[in-house]
Amino acid sequence: MSPATQMNEEGESPPMSSDPILVVEDLRANVDDKEILKGVDLTVERGKVHALMGPNGSGKSTLAYVLAGHPRYRVTGGKATFKGEDVFEMTPDERARLGMFLAMQYPVEVPGVSVTNFLRTAVNAVRGEEIPVRQFAKELREQMKLLNMDAKFSERSLNEGFSGGEKKRHEILQMALLRPELCILDETDSGLDVDALRVVSEGVNRLRNPELGVLLITHYTRILRYITPDVVHVMLDGRVALTGGPELANELEDKGYEPLRAAAGLPAPTGAEG
Repeated sequence: MSPATQMNEEGESPPMSSDPILVVEDLRANVDDKEILKGVDLTVERGKVHALMGPNGSGKSTLAYVLAGHPRYRVTGGKATFKGEDVFEMTPDERARLGMFLAMQYPVEVPGVSVTNFLRTAVNAVRGEEIPVRQFAKELREQMKLLNMDAKFSERSLNEGFSGGEKKRHEILQMALLRPELCILDETDSGLDVDALRVVSEGVNRLRNPELGVLLITHYTRILRYITPDVVHVMLDGRVALTGGPELANELEDKGYEPLRAAAGLPAPTGAEG
């Protein structure tokens, strides 16, 4: 672990987690034989929201997909444990059943599969039991109402023709129904107007609890006006370069990433990193 990773913006070591749910150590990964993650160290605790920020191409989404088990991404070094279990010894569905959830930046359209059927199948698989239809329908209606979603939404094909706001609401709806213990939210604020951002943020805040760890990946600080993080990490050049409190996000908004890059002793970017 580099000194830059160990220090927060005041030059002090951040406090160690008392109850870590996700621990990533010196994680390295390639995409199409190009190294994107270059030694990521990151810990997420239960009951806390960790914001992972960084410029485009710094490796934030790559980290999310590696943890979720996307086949395109190849782990070349380091390790990650979730609830004490080796993440990379599990298949993606095993990670989900253990309580890991990824809200994707660009959800896939699945024509012909209704939202209701998809969600009920997913809930049954993750909970490991067949949820009675009436019980599921009641829970689905309640959660949709909280997210200001029209009842007819559940009859539509999965993500087909959805607006950006509808796609993100659906991701939070999944989160509410699946009841995960670790939520990785990849650019949840991408493409949202102010009203949709507020609704989605309220959904995340409503689901916060002492057992849930959240890794909130974002490029901008605007979502952090609605979801207050406990910890902010800054990712640069495929590594977590700085870690601090919520005030670090304010510093990024005021000064941008380059001063932090220089403070961490990292070279100027040379191109897209993934």
